[in-house]
Amino acid sequence: MSANSIVVFSTKGGVGKTFTAVNLAVSLSLKKKKVLLLDFDLQATNDLARMINIKTGRSIVDILTSGEALEKIEIIKKQIVRHSSGIDFLACVSHINQVPQIEQEKIKLFLKHISSAYDYIVVDGGRAFTETLITVFDNSNLILLVTTPDVLAVYQAKNSLTVLESLHFPTQIIKLVLNRSQSRGGVAWQEVRSALPCEIFAQIPSDGRAVGLALNRGVPCVIDGPDSATSEAFFKIADNLLKGKDIFMQGTDVAKVRTITGAGQDDNFWEKFGISQQSMESQEVMAVVKETDDIIKLKQAVHDKLVDKMNLGSLTSDALSDPAQAKKIRESTEKIIGDLLAEEAGAVISSHEERRHLVKEIADETLGLGPLEEFLADPDVTDIMVNNKDELYIEKKGKIVLTQKKFISNSQIRSTIERIIAPLGRRIDESVPMVDARLPDGSRINAIIPPLSLRGPMLTIRKFSKERITVEDLLHTYHTLSQPIVDFLKATVACRKNIIISGGTGSGKTTLLNIISSFISDEERILTIEDAAELQLRQRHWGRLESRPANVEGKGAITIRDLFVNSLRMRPDRIVIGECRGPEILDMLQAMNTGHDGSMTTLHANSTRDVLVRMSTMILLSGLDLPLRAIYEMISTAIDVVVHVARLSDGSRKITGVTEIVGLDNERDIILKDIFCFHQTGIAEGGKVLGDFKATGYIPQCYEDFITRGIHVDKSIFNK
Repeated sequence: MSANSIVVFSTKGGVGKTFTAVNLAVSLSLKKKKVLLLDFDLQATNDLARMINIKTGRSIVDILTSGEALEKIEIIKKQIVRHSSGIDFLACVSHINQVPQIEQEKIKLFLKHISSAYDYIVVDGGRAFTETLITVFDNSNLILLVTTPDVLAVYQAKNSLTVLESLHFPTQIIKLVLNRSQSRGGVAWQEVRSALPCEIFAQIPSDGRAVGLALNRGVPCVIDGPDSATSEAFFKIADNLLKGKDIFMQGTDVAKVRTITGAGQDDNFWEKFGISQQSMESQEVMAVVKETDDIIKLKQAVHDKLVDKMNLGSLTSDALSDPAQAKKIRESTEKIIGDLLAEEAGAVISSHEERRHLVKEIADETLGLGPLEEFLADPDVTDIMVNNKDELYIEKKGKIVLTQKKFISNSQIRSTIERIIAPLGRRIDESVPMVDARLPDGSRINAIIPPLSLRGPMLTIRKFSKERITVEDLLHTYHTLSQPIVDFLKATVACRKNIIISGGTGSGKTTLLNIISSFISDEERILTIEDAAELQLRQRHWGRLESRPANVEGKGAITIRDLFVNSLRMRPDRIVIGECRGPEILDMLQAMNTGHDGSMTTLHANSTRDVLVRMSTMILLSGLDLPLRAIYEMISTAIDVVVHVARLSDGSRKITGVTEIVGLDNERDIILKDIFCFHQTGIAEGGKVLGDFKATGYIPQCYEDFITRGIHVDKSIFNK
């Protein structure tokens, strides 16, 4: 059976902290209990030993650094000093020089193992919130905060309670000891109680004569003057501790299993090719936290009680969007959560890191975006994909990872979706079961709920990058392209050639469009048209247009095609469409053929050649009955260059092809000529794709236009 651990502390000196710890320990010992008194006051080393006139032996640090097995209690007990009162005594350090040698994990192990040899452990906790003190708090069952009835001491006690609250210690574990409670000129105990949000567990009356004699003799007051009012108060405290089982909160560890979980990949597949799963996926990217069912149940229980206790349904999005008000709401919520965690677990969670983690998660789930908060704050996460309450995927550093973060329920996903879209003036319900929107920071969100989604609400967030990636980043950091490709694309933009950027989902088309758009002269008027604004141009003469979905009645939609037609009346020098997905491609081709050259867009396609098929299909689906020959004629005269970008198996993005559309052959098919391509040569250890960017040897027809317009490009970049 483990001992009940009591920590006595105060951040203000002179209030009787050490005096209280000594006399409480001896009082319990006189009640025939095995008691260990530990000195963890690192700022006043040996003061406690001097108070009881005892010679200190080896310190805890000495024991921990000697290599002796902590599990062998008898070996440790040989180092402990026995006081004449019957208590055992041990100091954390024998000299202040030992403080840097303290290791928190070893302190935890020591306290855990020594606990089995005693009924009570009383700790003099010191006067500063150090990591060591917090570790001792984590392993305690009761925290006694000592203060005196004067304004400064009460003020310091209030600050201490604030710090303990920030560490999410439940209020049930913290109790107040009011020393010198009947001193003349002191504040009345009722006023102290009203000033501090903490129960006054005991009052120790002032008895200067008895206390002074005991201190001068180096004898505990409860032995030197057992009949004094002060001693009687300590005996009463001891009796209360012995009788009141509900005074102590037991500690519990919340176990979390850290696993490396792939995104549904078959390990045997990689083994067939001599590649280990561990090498394919870095520890940093794949390490995720797997919550046990017990933790999910604990969080659910706390959340249910929190809803009732705080009347969360009355909280409006306006209240949570106001920073000052939201901060107050969160602080009060976290305090209640800390208490509810202890109540539901039946014990205090014996790790302040774990408490903070759980409190934050439950607060995020209640007031914020739940499990999404961590990933939204992670700059390496680019996409968040929620399939249902149990499946949350992310894309991190190019790799899709199945995390083990979970929502408490599908209804919580629904609440999260509504919390996201409500400030945007959007709604989602059975009549409008799909939402596609843009968050204030530029991130794109798509949500879909039952009955369209069969396994629960689904949520997808494409995060908006806060950092503007430059062409130098693509060259030297991400190795997406080569210098010859950069030189060619700069000349192509300067020469006002029309460019299509193609690629699959998540391949980096928009990022590449941002980079290529940066080559446009600052003197030109640019209009960008997007479904969800993602482009980050730096030119000063830049107009941004964004489409609008239909309202609840199905009216008021403004499509990209509508915006494109309108943009032609806005006197643009360049038109950049974020992505062509439908009939707007026909309007764009017509504009490119009628003087609006130098335009750009992106397109979903698997290769540069697949771009032609996609464009032809979109034109035919627009309802315009044109022969394929006429469509090819329009494409070949409008589009000059196609740049294809792909996401490779290691998560990296590469420009895999730069192709020129030359014209039509004798059979009226479009002629494509590759200028640059990425040639993959293999896969290195760790799954990294190996390869080189190479020129095909083809000199593009537009090179003559470069020369005509005075744009210098070294012809050697096209050499094989």
